[in-house]
Amino acid sequence: MDRDRPNVRYIEMEPGPVRLEDFSPAEREILDRINRKIAAAESLESLIDFLFTSTRSLSPCDRIGVAFLEEEGARLSSHVNRASYEPLLLKKGYTEEMAGGSLEAVIRRGAIRIIGDLERYREKRPESRSSRLLLREGVRSNMTCPLRVDDRIVGVLFRSSRTSDAYDDRQARLHLAVAERLSQAVEKTYRIEQLDRANRAYLEMLGFVSHELKSPLASMVMDAAVLGEGGVGDLSPEQKEKIRRMSSKAEYLLSLVGEYLDLSRIEGGELRMRPLPDVDVIADVAEAACAIAEAPLREKGMTLERRYGDGPVRAECDPNLLKIVAVNLVGNAVKYGREGGAVRITVERPANRLVFAVWNEGPGFPEKERPKLFRRFSRIRTPELMKQKGTGVGLYTSWRIVRLHGGRIDADSLEGEWAEFRFEIPQPLPAEREGPDEKGKED
Repeated sequence: MDRDRPNVRYIEMEPGPVRLEDFSPAEREILDRINRKIAAAESLESLIDFLFTSTRSLSPCDRIGVAFLEEEGARLSSHVNRASYEPLLLKKGYTEEMAGGSLEAVIRRGAIRIIGDLERYREKRPESRSSRLLLREGVRSNMTCPLRVDDRIVGVLFRSSRTSDAYDDRQARLHLAVAERLSQAVEKTYRIEQLDRANRAYLEMLGFVSHELKSPLASMVMDAAVLGEGGVGDLSPEQKEKIRRMSSKAEYLLSLVGEYLDLSRIEGGELRMRPLPDVDVIADVAEAACAIAEAPLREKGMTLERRYGDGPVRAECDPNLLKIVAVNLVGNAVKYGREGGAVRITVERPANRLVFAVWNEGPGFPEKERPKLFRRFSRIRTPELMKQKGTGVGLYTSWRIVRLHGGRIDADSLEGEWAEFRFEIPQPLPAEREGPDEKGKED
């Protein structure tokens, strides 16, 4: 082997797409099939599988992979890898800093990089962890091409061989043509990956912060109750009023923390439904919600009417989850209801379903605002309703829980007069729950 021969070469990319007439009929057929697969919305994984199996006769390939740029180009993260051998040591999720690496030139110049002998390359760059792993896999030569979308480089396409000096300029042109066609599919996958990662981080942060706040807030509420009742000595009326206000604010924050905890558990898949066959819905769901709403009802001078019918109402459901829904609906009826007005709870059990409704006197909501209901962080923005603090999390969580039961939740209103929220769940519960539109509602 001529060790004086340049081992790493960069081939500058000419402006504009690669010309198809530069390729053989077999190569043009492969490129055309890639176009068709991308147009058919094939996943990036299936496209890489196709490339790996269909192009090996045209260009040496024992390994192929796609990596994405992250953190504004500061890091490269492996996403898809296929090889003719096992095990793969450089796998999905492997990341490497761009600073100081030879891949910087691929990104900065938009050039194709060819490494003819990976062992020689490693001798000159002993700090390269990726080269060390590829050598352990048996890779001896490598070709890297940037993946470009709208003049932005979003990642790279790797092609590797277990033979030294496997790639020449013609192989580079084919690699570039393949990369041009893959770029749109890579961009789509990259965006989905980023959104998924951001959503996971959001859920972890939401759960952590909510959990950390819950205990001290609950302790504040208990301490305020002890102080207000004279547990550490008599208080003046002014001091009692201050404590009452402090307790009210802490209770509001505690309820908010509870909503966010429920949301993080549901979206993180931790809050799973555990249905029981014969739940007393009045005692375990409706009255449990009424007990929590008792103090704010009394504060606003509101009356509570119960329409339960004769005898207990029994149903198949998860009482703990339905209690979350009931607390949200009753709590909202009190929060947004008119001072001195009425709240009415109805629980019915027709032959094939359970019906739970909460009605209140109050400002209601305009019909045009209805689409905002039951969406994450969405609130109806009318002057009357915006006077009250809220996030929209409770109704969204309620919607998710009712969907878990295979049911539906809706609302009706006469603006300026009343509002009613009701949900129905089938009896018995269906074997399969949460319909195909589950994800669409979240957006």
